[in-house]
Amino acid sequence: MRNRPKVSALSGDSRSISRRRVLQGVGAMLATGFATAAYGFGIEAPSTKVTTYRLTPPGWPKGYKLNVAVLADLHVIEPWMGLARLRSIVDTTNAMGVDMILLLGDYAAGYQISRLGTVIEPAAWAAELGRLKASLGVHAVLGNHDWWDDRAAQARKAGPTFAHTALAAVGIPVFDNKAQRISHNGGAFWLAGLGDQWAFPIKGRQKLGRGRGFDGTHNLPATMAQITDDAPVILMAHEPDIFPEVPARVSLTLSGHTHGGQISVFNYSPLVPSKFGARYIYGHIVEEQRHLVVSAGLGCSLVPFRFGAPPEIVKLQLGV
Repeated sequence: MRNRPKVSALSGDSRSISRRRVLQGVGAMLATGFATAAYGFGIEAPSTKVTTYRLTPPGWPKGYKLNVAVLADLHVIEPWMGLARLRSIVDTTNAMGVDMILLLGDYAAGYQISRLGTVIEPAAWAAELGRLKASLGVHAVLGNHDWWDDRAAQARKAGPTFAHTALAAVGIPVFDNKAQRISHNGGAFWLAGLGDQWAFPIKGRQKLGRGRGFDGTHNLPATMAQITDDAPVILMAHEPDIFPEVPARVSLTLSGHTHGGQISVFNYSPLVPSKFGARYIYGHIVEEQRHLVVSAGLGCSLVPFRFGAPPEIVKLQLGV
């Protein structure tokens, strides 16, 4: 008869301690997960910061000062980007006292996230944007969701979209492959804006996040052909993917669309809506002495969640 192995009096306690540690570890992971989700949904998504860039890009006269506010990717929808929050963003922007305000597209919520919230009519969000004030005006381009959410425009493969109409009704011009010379502070500059690069999905070819299966309304050569002197140029382009084609004649390109990745963990974002991946995901980017600023935007796409990519209003101080 075999003797049973002796069990230390501490073994039961050790097993209990081990179980407690496992349960504590699982609990900590769950708590972290819930806290992360709560932060992403409840704190980071509705918060707003102001990110300031001070620069004198090539072709921009040193000392020729211009202050610009940039709002991108609002994706207006209740409850995450409702009219009250939009009103607050407008008030904050007005209080900055800039010379010019630029809107970089995607006012529409997007059909994916629209299933989760309450869509706000274009006339309502446009009325709030119509309160924006700057001495050199408020100017806009459209984004892909402004086209995608308009079924009539998709069917006819042409505008105007409801975003065109809503913005025009409150006096905000939409730059569709247009350049305009603006006089300011004893000098002048050109403001140019492109049509959207992802306006029309090509059935069976689009790859989410890569932008290879879309037809656009953009025409960079035609836009640049409208520039008739050597005054510096600011270019608005909703998607940053056009940047490799932008000539050195343009002092600064401004884009949104990427949301800074929207979800970023240790500087990794699982889905960046660009054929270049993370190359133009966020911030001030310089390539071959050409300058691009990509805003993280303000709203959410696909899901109402942000992490590691907080919403922002961009303030540009040029000529400093």
